[in-house]
Amino acid sequence: MAKAKVTKEGLSQPTDPKAVMFRLDWEPSTPDSLIQGMADYQREHGYESDLSSRGGTVGLLEQRMAEILGKEAAMFCPTGTLANHLAVRRHCGTKGRAFVQERSHMYLDEGDGIQRLSSINLVPLATDRVYFTAEELAAAHKKYADSRVLNEVGCVVVESPVRRQGGQIVPFEEMKAITAFCRKEGIGSHLDGARLFMMSAATGIPVRKYTAMFDSVYVSLYKYFGAPFGGILAGGSAFIEGLYHDRRRFGGGIPFAYLIAGLALQGTEGFEERFAEAMDKASKLFEDLNQLESIAIHPFEHGSNIFPMRVAEGVEVERLAQRLRKKGVYIYPKEEAFEGATLLHVNTTVLRRTNKQLVQAFEQALT
Repeated sequence: MAKAKVTKEGLSQPTDPKAVMFRLDWEPSTPDSLIQGMADYQREHGYESDLSSRGGTVGLLEQRMAEILGKEAAMFCPTGTLANHLAVRRHCGTKGRAFVQERSHMYLDEGDGIQRLSSINLVPLATDRVYFTAEELAAAHKKYADSRVLNEVGCVVVESPVRRQGGQIVPFEEMKAITAFCRKEGIGSHLDGARLFMMSAATGIPVRKYTAMFDSVYVSLYKYFGAPFGGILAGGSAFIEGLYHDRRRFGGGIPFAYLIAGLALQGTEGFEERFAEAMDKASKLFEDLNQLESIAIHPFEHGSNIFPMRVAEGVEVERLAQRLRKKGVYIYPKEEAFEGATLLHVNTTVLRRTNKQLVQAFEQALT
């Protein structure tokens, strides 16, 4: 039986190196693996200290991520919440409004931080939907532009994939139309691309083609690059220049960030290739699992690396999950439920077993 530990949230996190975990975008880390990763980086490259998250190995990470994202400059932030906040704050300047998706992390999961701390009103669009269209954006913009008291829109934020919508993505052509409207109207555009690399692997569209449309972009460092926390905010040189002052004002200029930067630098090496392999393998696995009478796994219309799994009537999905865990395969029907389905996240743990072994595990758990 695979070993596991229970976190404060009560979710079983497998520690068995052969466990396959259909949750989260990354492989679970342990204190031992993080410490070993830091030691490996020190031995192979050597850390360079930073000054409150400036310079040293942090600077190397910023240069590397700017290159990967196709932007002139980048800045490390300890959290994605802060990276997104600073982006909207800079784009808006003295303008008081920003458009966001109603289902976005920025609107629903940050405690109105931008509104309360920076006095920028977030205007939600696409209620209970994955994305808004360029036409909807234009209509909303006209409504506020014609207001009796002018309160200009300074930024449009697009989150993709949208975690609260089963990891579904904003179609590429819609992003092009939205960002073209922003350029026409002189409005800053920001991509909340925490899971950008998942989206790229799912669509086959290179990361740089996504980021080229937007004035700025945030990507996570801990969701897949092996760091325990952190994110990168990237954009033009003028956009990033001096932004570390605001980062520090918000308490984000942490010391010893070079330890995190080294782990993230290691994680970028070969990640896109490994994740593409995982997505291809999972696609074939789900085709095989669909041959079982009791399981149906089909992608969302605009899906990324998250797939809804439905089971036949009479199959107790919680019991199925318990049986799978005994075989080192982890699904989370309570924590990862969406529209009556159990969400299966594809990450690189799927590479730990052959598809034949995984199909056998499901077959045995079902019987």
